[in-house]
Amino acid sequence: MTLKEYKELYEEENPVGWWEIDKAIEKIYGNVEPRHYAPQLHYMLGGEDPLDGVSIFDSEKQEFHRHLISYGMSELYYNEEVVGGEFSKWGFEFTFRLKPFQDDADDPTWVVNLMNNLARYVIKSERWFEENHVIPANGPIRIGGKIEIDIVGVAFTLDPELGKIQTPYGEVAFLQMVGLTSNEMERIKASESAFEEVKKILEEIRETNPLMITDLTRR
Repeated sequence: MTLKEYKELYEEENPVGWWEIDKAIEKIYGNVEPRHYAPQLHYMLGGEDPLDGVSIFDSEKQEFHRHLISYGMSELYYNEEVVGGEFSKWGFEFTFRLKPFQDDADDPTWVVNLMNNLARYVIKSERWFEENHVIPANGPIRIGGKIEIDIVGVAFTLDPELGKIQTPYGEVAFLQMVGLTSNEMERIKASESAFEEVKKILEEIRETNPLMITDLTRR
């Protein structure tokens, strides 16, 4: 199913919020058609994945990487009852920038699964993510493969290109997930203020990696 067919299938009058996300993405990628991964069965119809989908773009900026962007944590479809709100649904969408990893034969669909797992957490706990929040993975964020991975947590920062947008339903922040090493996670655990330590670590990463691209081989 193409991205266009998916939107047309599940739209209620007009997918207003979806269009707003598309407009933000078009400012970066123009009319490039993404590779879109959508669930076979929509969540509202009993499907297991809360996200309506994740689009993947190839970016040449800074260095070649995959740029993944979610749809579903914000209000996507026509909903007159929530027009004019401060935040659109949960107020954010996930993004992730990944340097190609040799154990990924094609697109890193494990990131799509990771985003859906975090979406389930948000829905179940009713706790949303914000900038400088951190999530331990209790092991490598990507399992399987031949190469040992030391990226064992993710922190959230504002996507350097997408930032925040205003929609008819309220604000949407594009929260980029940034992979953290075991040493960085230990620093956070040992700090008196986890929030400030995460902020410091992200600033350190940004100095040499302004787009905050995750490299699974980083140690």
